[in-house]
Amino acid sequence: MADFHQTGVIATLHRLGRTDLPRLEDELRSYSDARPIALVLPCLYSESRGPALKGIIDTLRGVSYLRQLVVSVDGARDRDEFEHMCRLFEDVRTLTGEPPTLLWNDGARLGDLYAGLRSEGLDPGAEGKGRGTWIAYGYILASNVSRVIAIHDCDILDYSREMLARLCFPTANPNLGYEFAKGYYGRVTDRLHGRVTRLFMTPLLRAMRSVLGPVPLLEYLDSFRYPLAGECSMTTDLARINRVPSDWGLEVGLLAEVYRNCSLKRICQVDVSENYDHKHRELSPDDANRGLHRMVLDIASSLIRNLASYGVEFESGFLNTLIAAYVRTAQDAIARYSDDAALNGLHFDRHEEEVAVETFSRALRQAGLSFVRDPMGAPPIPNWSRVTSALPDFLGALAAAVDADSPTGV
Repeated sequence: MADFHQTGVIATLHRLGRTDLPRLEDELRSYSDARPIALVLPCLYSESRGPALKGIIDTLRGVSYLRQLVVSVDGARDRDEFEHMCRLFEDVRTLTGEPPTLLWNDGARLGDLYAGLRSEGLDPGAEGKGRGTWIAYGYILASNVSRVIAIHDCDILDYSREMLARLCFPTANPNLGYEFAKGYYGRVTDRLHGRVTRLFMTPLLRAMRSVLGPVPLLEYLDSFRYPLAGECSMTTDLARINRVPSDWGLEVGLLAEVYRNCSLKRICQVDVSENYDHKHRELSPDDANRGLHRMVLDIASSLIRNLASYGVEFESGFLNTLIAAYVRTAQDAIARYSDDAALNGLHFDRHEEEVAVETFSRALRQAGLSFVRDPMGAPPIPNWSRVTSALPDFLGALAAAVDADSPTGV
């Protein structure tokens, strides 16, 4: 029996049986005049050597409803590497027959624009997915072509047209009225994956709810089945006013921004795939600057600062209570996942799970103490409304820089 259960304060759009992909794509094409769709791909140059990006490009050749495809490239250190990335996408075309637009974030032109923003007190952040998606949103706003933006990572190993269509549908369909849709999916091979969500994010949210009592932001965040998923779609109006975190707190920070700027009835989560596989990061228990350890540190910092903005007070006594509650909740979750794995014949290393929880609890303590020392922390990237207010000509300069970087004929 398919799962159609609705929980939490946002709508859940399920995957009920086999998807009729031709119908879904036909409908998306029919909406393309009223709600044209742009797809943003934040991409590392190093991903050009792996199988995931090549599979994504092959799949996109069969997609015919996108009005824009914008690839935000990080890590291309010279012109040859950027043009190599451009050639990978040269056979992909949008609904109108236009080629993709590639942004060279390491190029001199965009570098000058980033420096100009910093000189005006509008820090675009360091190189990374946050800045890469933010600048791509800016290009889409500058072109004024699309009304919906979808985004996903470029390390998806089992990418499909169904995944993209289901991600776009809730916000592209004008009859549904959603302004933001978050993708979710299963993360299972011969074992359970998604450790940061399973063993940190969800247990932490529930520990916070047990310690703090009713907090609307926590109830909202806990409504998402996969709050750390990198796949979402939104209207361009929402992209214009959302601030974007520049670190691994991107997904949590984005959800908090959507909560601030959007009615709950305009927010949904959508089941985009039966299963999902991408690059698996190391835990790095002894190095807080690498792997999942660093990721959890940034996520915890983002969550703590967002809760503080709603009046939650963090001090040493509360932090100790929260960590104890988190560890207990996470250990209970390990027992449940162990039982689930046993029923389904999956490999389950309980020791590895316990080590992960210990690592995540240390990261949580570090994030809490860092907040006490510096409550403001690193500011998010300013939203595009603020940028265009301070620098009215910036979007035009951005569009011109991107066009100038584009290789002839690509």
